Amino acid sequence: QMRSVPNSDRPGWAVAMAPIRLRTKASHQVEKRAKVVRPKHRKGKPSQRVKIVRDVIAEVAGLSPYEKRLLDMIKTGGASSEKRMYKYAKQRLGTHKRALKKREAMKDVYAQMRARQAMEK
Repeated sequence: QMRSVPNSDRPGWAVAMAPIRLRTKASHQVEKRAKVVRPKHRKGKPSQRVKIVRDVIAEVAGLSPYEKRLLDMIKTGGASSEKRMYKYAKQRLGTHKRALKKREAMKDVYAQMRARQAMEK
């Protein structure tokens, strides 16, 4: 439907517009349907089996040398330890997201170590 609109870019030009709604209130209410989980939304998420396997490997193999160095950075502490950890992890892993994730993982490992030590005392 073509109508002339007073506020268009050029005066006198017709602009294609949506048809005018005659009804202001919708009388038929519909129920919102639940969204289906599609395979593309699951992509990249590790399965339960993969999680268990990775945990076992990490437990048996221990930490890699760069992870030990990150733990050492936490232990020495200091004002800029967070930033140094991030920069070192980014240098080793290559991306911002991976570096942040690894830094948080190493903090969790350190917290678990400290909790274990507190339980022994």
